[in-house]
Amino acid sequence: MSERKRLIPEFGPFSGMRVIGTGSLIAMPFAASMMADFGAEVITIERPGAGDNYRYFPPLARNGDREVSSSWVQDARNRLSLTLELDMSNEDSKEIFFGLIKQSDVYIENMVWIEKLGIRDEELLEINPKLIIVHISGFGNKRFGGVPEICDKASYDMIGQAFSGFVLFNGYADSPPLVTKPSLNDYITAMFALFGIFAAYIGIQKTGKGQIVDVAQFEAQAKIMRDAFTMSSLGVGEVQRCGSAAQGFQPWNLFESSDGAYVAIGAFGPSVFGRFVEAAGFGKAEFPYEQVSMGKETLESPLGRRFAQRVVDWCREHTAQEIEDIMNDYKVPCSRVNTARDCMEIPHYILRDDFVTYHDQTLDMEVKAFGVVPKLSKTPGKIWRGAPHIGQDTNLILRELLGYDEAKIAALRRKGVV
Repeated sequence: MSERKRLIPEFGPFSGMRVIGTGSLIAMPFAASMMADFGAEVITIERPGAGDNYRYFPPLARNGDREVSSSWVQDARNRLSLTLELDMSNEDSKEIFFGLIKQSDVYIENMVWIEKLGIRDEELLEINPKLIIVHISGFGNKRFGGVPEICDKASYDMIGQAFSGFVLFNGYADSPPLVTKPSLNDYITAMFALFGIFAAYIGIQKTGKGQIVDVAQFEAQAKIMRDAFTMSSLGVGEVQRCGSAAQGFQPWNLFESSDGAYVAIGAFGPSVFGRFVEAAGFGKAEFPYEQVSMGKETLESPLGRRFAQRVVDWCREHTAQEIEDIMNDYKVPCSRVNTARDCMEIPHYILRDDFVTYHDQTLDMEVKAFGVVPKLSKTPGKIWRGAPHIGQDTNLILRELLGYDEAKIAALRRKGVV
C-alpha cells in the first residue's frame, strides 16, 4: 500500500489501499464494500444519470421525496461514488479512468464485456504493474479457459446456483428444487473474490508484480458443495433434495413447537445423540444410536420411524423457549428460527455490537443496519458514512486525486463525461 492522498478517514487494516470498482448489483460491489468496512478507499464508478441498478432493487425505502433500495442502504456504505462514462474511445473518459488506475491497488469489475469499452488487462498492468485486476462473472474469463460462448453468457445469482448444481440440494424430494435466497451465490462469489485479492496482494509483496484474478459464480458455488462431486465420482450417490433434514441421520431438522415457532435441532454423533435422548426423556435403551440415527436402513426401519415421530411429538408438546432451554442445558445444538426483528432485540447480538446506526446519504436520514464482521482486536473496521447518492464524490475525486479545477470539471459535466 503506497503512501498517497486519502479521501476517507484512516482506520482498519486496509487503510491506504485504493479500490476502483465498475459494475453493478451484488457480487463485485459487495466484495469492495467488505474491504471498505476495514479501511480501503473504494471508488465506485457509476454511469451518469443512471447509477448502479442496485439502487432500485425492491423494496425501496423512502424519506420524503427521496427513495433508494433498502439493500443499497446496507451494502453500499463506506463507498465513494464517481459518475463517469466508461468509454475509452473518449479521451476525457480515458484520462480520468487511467489516472485513477495509476493511483490504485485493485481494479474489480463484473461488467463481463469490458473490452468493448476499450478496457484491456495488459494496458492496465502496463500503466500500473502492481495492480490487482479482479474479474467477476457468471462463467469465467476466457483467458482462464472454458467454452468462449459460455464465458460470454450473462448471469445472475440464480444462474450460478443452477449451473453449479447447487439448486438440487434445496427443496423436498416430492417438490421442485429451490433457489436459495437472498442472493447466496452473489455473496459467496464476493467472498471468493476477496480471497483472490488477498492472495494476489501477498504475491505482490513477494514478486512486486500485480496479476489477474478470475472469479466465476458457478465455480464459487461448486466449491462449497462439499462432497457432491466426489460422491458422484466414487459412485456413492447423487445429491438429493431432503428439505431441512440431513441426509442419512437424525435428529437434524426444523421442528414446530407448541407455540407455532420453528426450532432447529442437530444431534450428530453418538455423544450428542445420547445427550439429546436424555434431554428429551426418551431413554437410551429404547432408542440406541446405531439403530435409529445413522444410515438409510436405520432411518427407515420401524424403530427409526418411531423415533422420528417421537421427536416431532415431543417438540409439539413444548414451547420454543422450553426446547431451547432444555437442549442448551444438555449441550445439544439448538436455536429457534429468528426473524430479523427478533435478532435486533436479542441481547447477544446487541452486546456484540452487531447493529450500527449511520446517516444514509441518499435518504438523508439515520438508518440501522447490520454492522462490521469479522471483529479484529487491533485494527477493527467501522462505518464512517452511509451509502452515497449518485455521483456524490465526483468533484472531490477529480479535484483531489487528478488535480482538475472547477472549470475543467464543469466542462466535463457539460459534455456528459461525468
